[in-house]
Amino acid sequence: MAETTDQNLPHALVIPSPYQGHINPALKLASKGFIITFVNTQFIHSQITKAQVTSSGPNNDDIFSKARESGLDIRYLTISDGFPLEFDRNMNFLPFLEGLINDFSSHVDELIGKLVKDCVDPINCLVADTFFVWPSIIAKKYEIVHVSFFTEPALVFALYYHLDLLAENGHFGSEENRKDPVDYIPGVKSIEASGLPFVFQNSVVHQLIYKAFQDVRKADIIIANTIQELELETITSIQEKHNFYAIGPIVSANFTDLTIPSSLWSEFDCTQWLDTKPHGSVLYVSFGSVARVNKEDILELAHGLMLSG
Repeated sequence: MAETTDQNLPHALVIPSPYQGHINPALKLASKGFIITFVNTQFIHSQITKAQVTSSGPNNDDIFSKARESGLDIRYLTISDGFPLEFDRNMNFLPFLEGLINDFSSHVDELIGKLVKDCVDPINCLVADTFFVWPSIIAKKYEIVHVSFFTEPALVFALYYHLDLLAENGHFGSEENRKDPVDYIPGVKSIEASGLPFVFQNSVVHQLIYKAFQDVRKADIIIANTIQELELETITSIQEKHNFYAIGPIVSANFTDLTIPSSLWSEFDCTQWLDTKPHGSVLYVSFGSVARVNKEDILELAHGLMLSG
């Protein structure tokens, strides 16, 4: 790890959920007012370094080397997620989630225990993804501040937070296909039942979300990748119960020129192709890195987009 330049700076340990959409915003939390130790799983690290080799020549084992040149004090560590590198985490999505729920915390506990014992710069806070089920327990054990980082809008946070209300009203856990609107979540205006996150339909994912949102209630601070002015009513409602702060939008000023490699897949510049198309004629659609979409789904989606004009 890099030597510190100022032992008075607060030291934050940042641990993102091991998925692309969670890693990217977590990388942007670095600040010149903090010492940051960023923790990836060994599998995520291997994916990032492989992607570097494919897209830009030889890889760099330390993904923060260029960021450190800009004056940021960032250290980088990797830990096991409990599965061998060759384990297919996409094809075995549910067993992998179960491992994250039941086993991953022991690896984090061991890492933080070593850092607390050996690190010259004392760790002051643990910044962990909201979808982990263990941060409050580990933060309490080592007497450090627990900052929960939610990478999605506050509206989604409010829905997950109030799973009990959704269950009471039959919009979650019911065999009945409810069509009536969801109009009883504090801080959330009426939304269609069809707009509820699809993950509610999966028992393992539900277990993860339920446990994670029990844990987040014990966080000292919650930060979210959202904007206060865009979700004022929802954020105000959450702030009545928790120290909740909107710190978004968390995006790079120039996302085509990132100093920190983060992609789990090799990237290709499509600028030249885009430049051959008329202005406003290209629509980009993404379902995230976890979605598994077959050829028939893609064709159906394309057909729907064409019909929509």
